[in-house]
Amino acid sequence: MRKITKIILHCSATPEGKDYTVETIRRWHKAQGFADIGYHYVIYRDGTIHNGRPLNQVGAHTSGHNTGSVGICYIGGVAADGKTAKDTRTPAQKEAMYTLCKLLMDTLGIKEVHGHNEYAAKACPSFDVKKWKKEVGLS
Repeated sequence: MRKITKIILHCSATPEGKDYTVETIRRWHKAQGFADIGYHYVIYRDGTIHNGRPLNQVGAHTSGHNTGSVGICYIGGVAADGKTAKDTRTPAQKEAMYTLCKLLMDTLGIKEVHGHNEYAAKACPSFDVKKWKKEVGLS
C-alpha cells in the first residue's frame, strides 16, 4: 500500500438534485485523457459510497497533491442553474462523508482533511471544509 497522509474532498460540480454515477465521472475523466476516474471514492446523493480508482493507485484529483492523498467526491456542488457553487450535500452524504473520512483516518493513520479549494482557485467542494471538520470533530 502506498503512503497516504491526507484526504482531499471534492464535489462533482453537477447541479443539485441530479444523480450521476462513478461510470459517468469515469467517462468524463477518460475523455480528458485520464487513465481512470480521478477520485478514489464517490458519495452518491443517497449516501452510498462507491469505489472509484483503487486506493493503492495515485489519484488524479488535485494537481500537485495526488501522491499521498485520497480523493473523495460527492455528487453535486452546484445550484440548479448549473453554474453557482452551492453546498448541495444531502444529510445522507454528510453522514457518509464523515463516516468515510473517520474510517480512513482511523485505519490509515491519516491526520489531514482538506478541500480542493485549498490547493486550487476553485469553489470545489462548495463548502468550508475547515468549519465542517470542527463541527463534526475531525480536527
